[in-house]
Amino acid sequence: MGRLVKAHGLKGAIKLELYTDEPERRFVPGAAFSLQVPTTSPWHGRKLILRELRWFNDVPVGFFEDVVDRTAAETLVRAILWVDQDDAEELDPDTWYDHQLVGLAVMEGDRKLGEVVRVDHFPAQDLIVVNTDRGDVYVPFVKDIVPEVNVAAGTITVTPPGGLFDDNAEIADPNSNTERD
Repeated sequence: MGRLVKAHGLKGAIKLELYTDEPERRFVPGAAFSLQVPTTSPWHGRKLILRELRWFNDVPVGFFEDVVDRTAAETLVRAILWVDQDDAEELDPDTWYDHQLVGLAVMEGDRKLGEVVRVDHFPAQDLIVVNTDRGDVYVPFVKDIVPEVNVAAGTITVTPPGGLFDDNAEIADPNSNTERD
């Protein structure tokens, strides 16, 4: 649903980068979020409960239970907020939760290129990060390059431009500006 970006003030508030189109529905008092943090984090395996969401200069700022001061807020910077999937929620056919994509095999025809290790969200577009034999490759999550996602089969089919997965190519720049159609 979002990423915790930066501590805000002295009372434990944290600026948010939202990954949802419906913050008024997702970020309500009492909303519980699972945290994606390193295993060494004191927050690993815990949930974060939202007390309040405020907007300061068009930037969302969250106040959470058990985050009472700036020091606690700083331990959460860069954490990713997840929600449990609501099975009753109707999703568009081209919509997936990040956790559904992580672990899928990335295929070009019959050739396995690698595996999705995470999804990075940028203002211009999302990128799927594919771990390959030569390192991570950042693939723009656009319909022209990622024409099919089959969660049930455990695969993502790609039609990458020349050089994206070639052994002698540079790893793709994660700051490209292509939008998903």
